[in-house]
Amino acid sequence: MNDIIAKTETEVVTHTVRFEPMGIEMTVDEGETVLDAAFRQGISVMHGCKEGQCASCKSKLLDGDVEMLKYSTFALPESERDTDHILLCRSLAYSDITVELLNYDEDLLSRSIAVKEISATVVSVQELTRDIRLLTLDLRAPLRFWAGQYVDITIPGSGITRAFSMANAPSAEGVRTLQFIIKIYPQGAFSSRLEGGLATGDTLTVKGPYGTCFHREGRSGPLVLVGGGSGMSPLWSILQDHIAQGEARPVRFFYGARTKADLFHLAEFAAIGAQLPDFKFIPALSHAEPDDDWSGETGFVHDVVARVLREEGLDGEIDAYSCGPPPMIDAVLPILQMAGVEPERIYFDKFTTATR
Repeated sequence: MNDIIAKTETEVVTHTVRFEPMGIEMTVDEGETVLDAAFRQGISVMHGCKEGQCASCKSKLLDGDVEMLKYSTFALPESERDTDHILLCRSLAYSDITVELLNYDEDLLSRSIAVKEISATVVSVQELTRDIRLLTLDLRAPLRFWAGQYVDITIPGSGITRAFSMANAPSAEGVRTLQFIIKIYPQGAFSSRLEGGLATGDTLTVKGPYGTCFHREGRSGPLVLVGGGSGMSPLWSILQDHIAQGEARPVRFFYGARTKADLFHLAEFAAIGAQLPDFKFIPALSHAEPDDDWSGETGFVHDVVARVLREEGLDGEIDAYSCGPPPMIDAVLPILQMAGVEPERIYFDKFTTATR
């Protein structure tokens, strides 16, 4: 009898979630956020920070009861909460619920991959510049993802979990090696560990994939990539996937750096330029030094993007991907729209810093 009571007391209570207007249904456990339940079941709704800060997963509750975990009123003002708007990443269901997705991508939903948690081992930490490293991990099981997506990496026992975008190309069967281009910040919760804190053989935990800024395949228009700092990581993955898929579309890859010493992969970009029929790598130095011996673009990368796109007048519908620090993204987005890129074809990922 006691065993029966114990089993009943620990039984997980589940509810049904229905997403409109697509009519997609899934289950959610009590105590689990709606967004986490979607990830677990391979239903990729729009999302960003996963922490109630960015509003990417904002939706409207049409029916049922939810409780909201702590969130930023910047992402969800009280006036919107009063009209039954919710953040999926902060919502706990206490009944069957119906949710209207205000921002959704049918292509994203059709290519969803269930989130997995996999143990990983550090293979190497390679220096690319004075403050950028290439981290290579070996996974104990293969991981599927789309080029441009990211995973959460956890250092066991430290309480540190940080999101990083993959730099290598995916494969249909999944890959067992992941690479990440990571910028080191002196007080970076994870990145500072790349300066002697992580060694070959150390064990980490990888969970993902996440992210909506991924390579849309099978399109013929120009591909515009804009990055800065470690924003190179997802863009490098997208570029490698573009090459692996044998696509022939024009590619313009813009990269903002401070000085010539902050550039890397230059030989690789030169080789790609010789391989692809219509490819240009366009780095821009915002603080070029006298001894840089630099004859390339100078100034902020968004200004260079504006001028080049205006001068070239690329034919066809452009797909644009922008990844890097928030100020760069905020400056680039209006430039892309003024250049005629349709809003639904602009994909971006803002990189923020977690400090200790």
